[in-house]
Amino acid sequence: MDWTEIIISVDGKHSETAEAIAHMVVPYGIYIEDYSNLNEEVMEIAHIDLIDEELLKKDKSKVLIHIYISPEENPAESIAFLRERLLSEGVDNEIHTLCCNEEDWRNNWRQYFFPIPVGEKLLIRPTWRDEVDAGDRKIINIDPGLAFGTGNHETTRLCLAQLEKYVSDSTTLLDVGCGSGILSIAGVLLGAERAFGVDIDPTAVRTAKENAELNNVSDKCTFVAGNLTDKVEGTYDVVAANIVADAIIMLSKDVRKFMNEDSVYIMSGIIESRLDDVLGAIEENFEIKETLIDGGWVCLVAKAKV
Repeated sequence: MDWTEIIISVDGKHSETAEAIAHMVVPYGIYIEDYSNLNEEVMEIAHIDLIDEELLKKDKSKVLIHIYISPEENPAESIAFLRERLLSEGVDNEIHTLCCNEEDWRNNWRQYFFPIPVGEKLLIRPTWRDEVDAGDRKIINIDPGLAFGTGNHETTRLCLAQLEKYVSDSTTLLDVGCGSGILSIAGVLLGAERAFGVDIDPTAVRTAKENAELNNVSDKCTFVAGNLTDKVEGTYDVVAANIVADAIIMLSKDVRKFMNEDSVYIMSGIIESRLDDVLGAIEENFEIKETLIDGGWVCLVAKAKV
């Protein structure tokens, strides 16, 4: 089984943030190249100042983070996740892949992606799977392409399950960090009057529009490229933000202006170790109604304090 090696290059000053995001993608460790203190470390360990010439040529201003992805984990979605999360944190980056060419891993992983029931009302169907017995469930047809959001990830499933509870026929939905568009599309299929999705990645926005067409909901879904809420206008009954903890903290400063009096704010993409940071940042303006945890990921449901 051929694995894909993903290599993320970032400035050394962003190494801790990038490493934390990289750890969100894989649970089994990463490999980091950091030569910023090469001379000092070699002297401290070996007490010698002779260093291999190839090592001396390394760019000491950059940190390289190596991640290894198996075919069934969909390298394309992992790369999309990394790009979106790094961009949302303001981390300039370059991402390269080794081991398998892009065409291979963009297609081969599909053999491992089967229809996924979510909650009580939804079933996610990969567009290349023809035989689906959905029963009474609403079918979400998804081809994630190079965007994040197949429904395999815990953060997406947690959000989808909450949308079932809070979306009704008159609901308006704001989807921040829309990725493949899966939350917006699910919201409309569940009865929402309209959905507005925004993502910092133009590729994700194109994919979201294509998925809306696949599900015949283009007339009720709008997707735009923008940074968090800078392109958002009006108010919404449900706000869903499936992004990283720091972006949720930043968003929560002004998200209330896009909410009605009884609106629900669904936050996901929070790794469990950052839960207290998020709670501390939003407690002044929001009251937590539900806290859900799946595989080390947290989803919060909140309402604005009066």
